[in-house]
Amino acid sequence: MDYNDFYQNERRREQGQLTESLPSYTAKTFLWMFLGLLTTFGVAVGGYVSGLTIYAFLSIPAFHMIVLVAELAVVLVLSARIHKLSVPMATVLFFAYAALTGVVFSTLFWIFDLSSLVLVFAVTALYFGALSLFGYFTKTDLTRLRPILMGGLIFLVLFGLLSLFFPIFSGLERIYCLAGIAIFLGLTAYDTQRIRDYYFAYAHDGQMAQKASIFSALQLYLDFINLFLYLLRFMGKGKR
Repeated sequence: MDYNDFYQNERRREQGQLTESLPSYTAKTFLWMFLGLLTTFGVAVGGYVSGLTIYAFLSIPAFHMIVLVAELAVVLVLSARIHKLSVPMATVLFFAYAALTGVVFSTLFWIFDLSSLVLVFAVTALYFGALSLFGYFTKTDLTRLRPILMGGLIFLVLFGLLSLFFPIFSGLERIYCLAGIAIFLGLTAYDTQRIRDYYFAYAHDGQMAQKASIFSALQLYLDFINLFLYLLRFMGKGKR
């Protein structure tokens, strides 16, 4: 973190050249993430209670692939075109992704006990909150962890693909889950610290600052969701 940029921005804010402080900007980013999680939860519960989700998965050919491709497309558009998107469009895409994830998550209610889902969610929130606080307050530059975290993500993808074709890898499921938990805890701290970088870079560009906030919220949302899924695989209790 460049503290010269921090103090310069704070002085400009005090002089009225900036309308938002770093704590306010960070809080707004986490609010976006929370609203995304709330959307996912609402869609998941609605899909489960109404039975619409299971009906779609059973009656529409390759429905799960359609949802997966749609999710991937939204993330790619937000990542690649964040500079060109308008704030309303970036917002729509963010909540569209959260809703699509909710469609997938509604199936978890058929697979896992409700008490298990609640417990894992609570543990996820605890771990996520602790690492977010660390990422926000630490003075250590976490960008040095980026190569390790990116390598970890590649490992998770490759391991997941190999386990589909080679049963021997299924015996390493718990180690795989622990690796996923560790990687997304690290990403949580890293992405939280990145909020400050976006603030420093776009503090004078209101539109870009808002889009960067939404993009950061998406990254944190993905960290939370993936952390939840790996914890669920590791400690979740399925229905009998």
